[in-house]
Amino acid sequence: MEYRRLGSAGVKVSAISLGAWLTYGSNLVSEEQAAACIRRAIEHGINFIDVADIYSEGRAEEVVGRVIKDYKRSDLVISTKAYWPMSDNINDRGLSRKHIVESVEKSLKRFQTDYIDIFFCHRFDEETPVEETVRAIDDLIRQGKILYWGTSMWNAAQLQEALCVSRMVNANRPVVEQPEYNMLDRDFVEGQLDQFALANGIGLVVWSPLAQGILTGKYNDGIPEDSRVALIDWVKEYATQDKLDKARAISQLAAEMGVTPAALALAWTLKNPAVSSAITGASRPEQVDQNVKALEVEITPEIDERIEAILQNKPVVKKYG
Repeated sequence: MEYRRLGSAGVKVSAISLGAWLTYGSNLVSEEQAAACIRRAIEHGINFIDVADIYSEGRAEEVVGRVIKDYKRSDLVISTKAYWPMSDNINDRGLSRKHIVESVEKSLKRFQTDYIDIFFCHRFDEETPVEETVRAIDDLIRQGKILYWGTSMWNAAQLQEALCVSRMVNANRPVVEQPEYNMLDRDFVEGQLDQFALANGIGLVVWSPLAQGILTGKYNDGIPEDSRVALIDWVKEYATQDKLDKARAISQLAAEMGVTPAALALAWTLKNPAVSSAITGASRPEQVDQNVKALEVEITPEIDERIEAILQNKPVVKKYG
């Protein structure tokens, strides 16, 4: 396994990490299968497991918590998040001091642990002053309940505000941002966020590096009836024909290279110097095995040029082999 620093922070996370979104604690994956995936990930040296309170309404945290009890806690980097509504309670949402403190306490109980390695603000809260959020998180850090904190889907301007406020009130600053990033979704990260992150010591741990599974090639020959694209409306809307066509071309290139499409897509994501880790999902242990193979893939300048041609719908010229 390859380990990378979380931005300029001292902690290191596995370049390939495991996420619980849409899988663990849900009806799609049994708890036994989820546990098998987590255990396989740890066997491979994956130390970063990413969760959120909203994932399966807290059940994902409970599933992960029951598994990690069997391991040395300090060997793992466990994250969770808060922002999205967890009930009808008007205050059970957002990034207010009340919600952050109460959410962290609930997450700790679900995980059955004393601390959270990384706490993420799951989105930017337009209704809560950033200073209130920063001070609440800093208090939890000083209490030892959180070790590091970061954000998810915050843009460079919002991160700049968080950094400025942290400096102004002498609080612990954010060290990580979790954006969506893959071959088919690049605009949010490239050119601004990644450069800001590098300049300010913020590590990117990216979600959906396989574009909801599209980049694995499993939809190249059609949409299976039991797949996410068939069953989940927003995923169906996401899986446009253009994305599917590009995924087929990426799969063809991967076949020429003798690697899987997933390994190529993950390796491409990890070549961005701002990226600390790519968060992968797995519903079967074999998928964990396949994902870690990304670390064996070399993307040469020629391969990178061919990938860019595919993604930009330009004619592809083979220049190797």
